[in-house]
Amino acid sequence: MILKGSQRAGGMQLAKHLLNMKDNDHVTVHEVSGFVSSDLHLALKEAYAVSRGTRCKQFLFSLSLSPPETETVPVEVFEKAITDIEERIGLAGQPRAVVFHEKEGRRHAHCVWSRIDIETMTAINLSHYKLKLKDISRQLYIENKWRMPSGLANSVEANPLNFSGAQWQQAKRIKSDPRTIKTAFQDSWAMSDSLRAFRNALEARGYYLAQGDRRGFVAVDWHGEIYAVSRWTGVKTKEVKAKLGSPEALPSVEETRKAIAEQIEQKILRFTSEMKWEFEHAQEGLQAKRKALVLRQRTERKRLAEKHSERTIAEARQRAEKIRKGLAGLWDWVRGKRAEVRKANKTELAACQTRDRTEQEHLINRHLEERHDLQQQIRNMRRRYEMEKTVLLDPDRDDKIEEQNRKQLRMAVAFRLQ
Repeated sequence: MILKGSQRAGGMQLAKHLLNMKDNDHVTVHEVSGFVSSDLHLALKEAYAVSRGTRCKQFLFSLSLSPPETETVPVEVFEKAITDIEERIGLAGQPRAVVFHEKEGRRHAHCVWSRIDIETMTAINLSHYKLKLKDISRQLYIENKWRMPSGLANSVEANPLNFSGAQWQQAKRIKSDPRTIKTAFQDSWAMSDSLRAFRNALEARGYYLAQGDRRGFVAVDWHGEIYAVSRWTGVKTKEVKAKLGSPEALPSVEETRKAIAEQIEQKILRFTSEMKWEFEHAQEGLQAKRKALVLRQRTERKRLAEKHSERTIAEARQRAEKIRKGLAGLWDWVRGKRAEVRKANKTELAACQTRDRTEQEHLINRHLEERHDLQQQIRNMRRRYEMEKTVLLDPDRDDKIEEQNRKQLRMAVAFRLQ
């Protein structure tokens, strides 16, 4: 998982961020340990109060743990990772708080430690913690058999010529077939008996008549390419002039290009507006679906928490009733029976806690799957919108990508030859 840590102050702002329900579907305070208070705000206030006895300004170390998007990671993996991290960077035994966030169908964790050693009243030096976190992150990907991001791979493993097949085989913009162009000109010529008719026939096929530099007839397509009428119709220049007359009444090539560009711009603006409206309409529906899903999930979690609370109280009462009072209790104590009952109660309590935690994990995993499916719909919609917008606004994008890949390849080859 990706690990991002930082030394910081501002405990109240951090607590507010960690408990933010507006930007997260669910927030769970998993652990607050080593502090006097079990409340996150009060715990970070306590860390600040302790730091006042030192000269340390950045008295906290904040860490985020983000697993791969496609993986469902148990709590135990997060807990083990946090324990390994604090031992590696020198924060073992320090007060800490762990908070889980769920957003867009994914769960990640935040852990905050106090850097102040209360025995020596000094701040723990976290030397080279970024390099250490990167090593731990890489090890987590290997241990859990997750697909490792390229940024975590060792630099010695990178080969500048390791381009994927997809990078080599970039899709090209479809070029027009010359035979199709020639057919369009010849058909337009054959069905026309005047300049106006020929002009209309060509425009119906995407070509616009214009006056060439040498006072001849040319046509311009929406890419701005120029086509000599005589050449593409296969008719001599004299026959063209005899049928169409003088080209002086036609606009120049530059004027025609400008007029085409204005038409294209208007079309793009209209298409973009329509596309944006469709996207926003679809997004509203998916966001409403997301809000309903989050509300239902919060209700289910609240009910489960209430169920666990009621059951915990009832089971605690039952275990307490097993310990007899009065003379009978004294007799049980003499015989050692009370110690046996207490031991059995402790074992039963651990089993009940494990059972409740398993139920909670099953519910959270189901909720994550539901949210992930919905987020995939949202992501696909956004990707489709961006793709359509890119193609609409930049039809030559594929050619640019191909040229960029050529430059990357030349750079890679030059690097290898050095």
